[in-house]
Amino acid sequence: MVENLLKDAPIAKKRLPKLKRGSASTQLHDSLRKRIIDLELAPGQYLSRAEIAEEYGVSQTPVRDALLKLEEEGLVDTFPQSKTEVSRIDVEQALETQFLRLSVELEVTRRLANAKDPALTVKAHSILAQQNAVSAANDLDTFGKLDRDFHYALYEAAGVAQLYGVVEARSGHIDRLRKLNLPDPGKSASILDCHARILAAIDKGDADTACEVVREHLMGTLATVDAIRERHPSFF
Repeated sequence: MVENLLKDAPIAKKRLPKLKRGSASTQLHDSLRKRIIDLELAPGQYLSRAEIAEEYGVSQTPVRDALLKLEEEGLVDTFPQSKTEVSRIDVEQALETQFLRLSVELEVTRRLANAKDPALTVKAHSILAQQNAVSAANDLDTFGKLDRDFHYALYEAAGVAQLYGVVEARSGHIDRLRKLNLPDPGKSASILDCHARILAAIDKGDADTACEVVREHLMGTLATVDAIRERHPSFF
């Protein structure tokens, strides 16, 4: 299968944007993390510090620091005196992260619904409209980004924007599952439907209904994990 070819392949040589002035290790971490979440760097793929340093035009010190942080997030496995590779998807860790995210987003949703302030959801409505447009164009990459923007907008509106980063830092495994699930027939339509119903319930001040839809929405990918694992066994 394709993933079997990817996991032992060296990092593809391609032109990457030059790191901006500032913390090279932070920017490198963010770039590598995105490539792992996007499955450009596949689960099980070997990572060479020297190749990464050459690819990004940096020394091996920021590479080491970036990989250490990725290891702390569970996205990289380091075997002393042996090798470093992209971690395989850990379903148990994904379940834990989902528990955390659901707990936080239920409270975010309840707070917004109880506020009964239409101004709080204006940004989320705008993002949803953009999601509908890119879904019609079948632009799944942009759709996925807007999906994250939608949820961040709700955290921001509830006054807990910093909590989004806390949840996101632990979301590497569930985010890769979502990446694999998004192309499935009907998935993007289901996301759009849930987002619309969440906003409608919040705007009506119906906290119970809004929370019910959030629960339905966030559990969608984990309900299909067996089918995803069957299609991509070497990713797990």
